[in-house]
Amino acid sequence: MTRRKLLAATGGLALGAAGCAAPSFGAEGRTRLRYWHLFGGGDGANMTALVDAFAKEHPGIDLEATQLQWGTPYYTKLGMAGVGGRAPEVAVLHLARLAGFGPGRLLDPFDLDRLRELGVGTGQFPEAIWKRGTVDGKQYAIPFDTHPMVLYYNTDVCEKAGLLGDGGKLRTIGSAREFTDALRAAKKAMGAPGLTAETTGPDCVTPWRLFATFYSQLGGTVLSADGRRLALDDGKALEILEFMASLTEEGLMVRRVDYPGSIGVFNAGKTAFHLNGEWEVSTFATSKLPFSMTRVPALFGRPTAQADCHSFVLPHQDGRSDAATEAAHTFVAWMLKHSVDWAKGGHVPAYLPTLEKPAYLKLEPQSEYRSVIDDVVLDQPAWFAGSASPMWIQLGAVFSGVLTGSRTPRGALRAAKKRLRKLLDTPDPLGSAGGAA
Repeated sequence: MTRRKLLAATGGLALGAAGCAAPSFGAEGRTRLRYWHLFGGGDGANMTALVDAFAKEHPGIDLEATQLQWGTPYYTKLGMAGVGGRAPEVAVLHLARLAGFGPGRLLDPFDLDRLRELGVGTGQFPEAIWKRGTVDGKQYAIPFDTHPMVLYYNTDVCEKAGLLGDGGKLRTIGSAREFTDALRAAKKAMGAPGLTAETTGPDCVTPWRLFATFYSQLGGTVLSADGRRLALDDGKALEILEFMASLTEEGLMVRRVDYPGSIGVFNAGKTAFHLNGEWEVSTFATSKLPFSMTRVPALFGRPTAQADCHSFVLPHQDGRSDAATEAAHTFVAWMLKHSVDWAKGGHVPAYLPTLEKPAYLKLEPQSEYRSVIDDVVLDQPAWFAGSASPMWIQLGAVFSGVLTGSRTPRGALRAAKKRLRKLLDTPDPLGSAGGAA
């Protein structure tokens, strides 16, 4: 008799559908640990290697790792699994999406005493990132990394344009004027726009991430701290939108290019700079492109960059067994302690001891921008914010028009505020309450 038939015969499936957790035993009596994640491409390969290594070192845990489609499909399936009592024991969640994911209802809190016994403590993470995982005094998310907006640069092109300093590194850029001057120098050297980034296409979010980065450098916030009110500063927002418009109007940035196209332009050596998340490092390294990476320069005062964080969560289960709980905590602690291997894909580990390890410091160019860990800016906690969220997609579409020339900065600001007000007036479809503490 198969395991599924055995469960059906004993009423196990009916109990599961009513909300009871699946049995904690796995193959050959081992503790079953189901793990859901959304990592594909290079991230997927790195995660598979980590999962395999963990399984080899923990023969008493029957680890079942499942990769699901990134974005909305993943979160829909994870939410429905929690509601239907079919959730895995541990999963990945973008930290900025925590507020809308039912902490205490769709998610269970971590046992911090268990983590401490496994060598992982509260003080081993950046305080601001750690606090984003806290709701009503309980820890519902353990940060694994942060994935910020960064600046890629072609070292050959930048050398030709006279933009490199000692050691072949990009000279410090300390203002918007210095950045546009660098783009002009690159354009003169190449005879083409000096910068590329995604500006258009389906579900285009990079224009939002550019705006959020530079707007945060002015000290602006989009929503109130609790994520319940509009807090957009018109003057600061217009300054950033006008700056973004000027880049394409002057021909310093490729005007119309989708995400794959922006990668292709930079990867072909046709431009000096590329603004994106750090996750494309493997793409450019594999192609042998002469490039390096650095933090997004502080063009407007503060050295901040838009980001989100991958984190581990415990999807809710009624009657979660102690063995399954222990296995989940063991898995999370092990992953944090082995995050040097995860950092190879570009992400900055959130577990601070990793940032001091010689093996991490040897990673080039990944370790070049590690200091950004203290300056990342996540969306304010709201159900419609965070990676692959309605806010990203809707405002990405609005600010795309600023870069392509189909919207004026003032028109884009009006449209953005209208869409944000509509999102604020829309009830959370999962019925979550409140933001992070």
